Amino acid sequence: MDADETDRAPVGVGPWPGAWPDDPRYDPELLAHGDTRNVVDRYRYWRLEAIVADLDARRHPFHVAIENWQHDLNIGSIVRTANAFAAEAVHIVGHRRWNRRGAMVTDRYQHLVQHPTIDDLVAWARERGLPIVTVDNTPGAVPVESFAMPERCILLFGQEGPGLTDAALAAADAHVEIRQFGSTRSINAAAAAAIVMHEWIRRHARH
Repeated sequence: MDADETDRAPVGVGPWPGAWPDDPRYDPELLAHGDTRNVVDRYRYWRLEAIVADLDARRHPFHVAIENWQHDLNIGSIVRTANAFAAEAVHIVGHRRWNRRGAMVTDRYQHLVQHPTIDDLVAWARERGLPIVTVDNTPGAVPVESFAMPERCILLFGQEGPGLTDAALAAADAHVEIRQFGSTRSINAAAAAAIVMHEWIRRHARH
């Protein structure tokens, strides 16, 4: 074991000290043995169901959708960011299976919806009056910082490399891009998703 490991602070908290709180949100197992989950201090020792219920009471009215035709490893990271920004739900379009490693278990707290095809996602969005905003560096896309971001919307992201399918681009109500100034053609899909989600937060978040 190297010095960095010995000096590293322990993750989470240990068993609850003193008398246990009389509150149904708390989990007896966690109170007894400690809580090492990847949650903010507000949710320490809370039951999973209690955390989800509290998040449901204050989620933001934007959704995130990701095309999943190639089992993109970025999906887990995008789910984690959507959880951090309290997105209403994350929609996986295409293959049902996806790599959850990058989610760091945040998918337990985030609502996930699976759609077999883009047409299914579009039908779901139309029924709820949610405009679809694609994020890709395509001709005619509007820089995200100058776009009138709707408060209720679906932010649709494509795969690392190929980007969004033609069907996704054709179904969108608006197209935005992240302006770049270096030599690379594109930035990492998870990084792009984080930038655009934070742009939504900057415009609309009230808490």
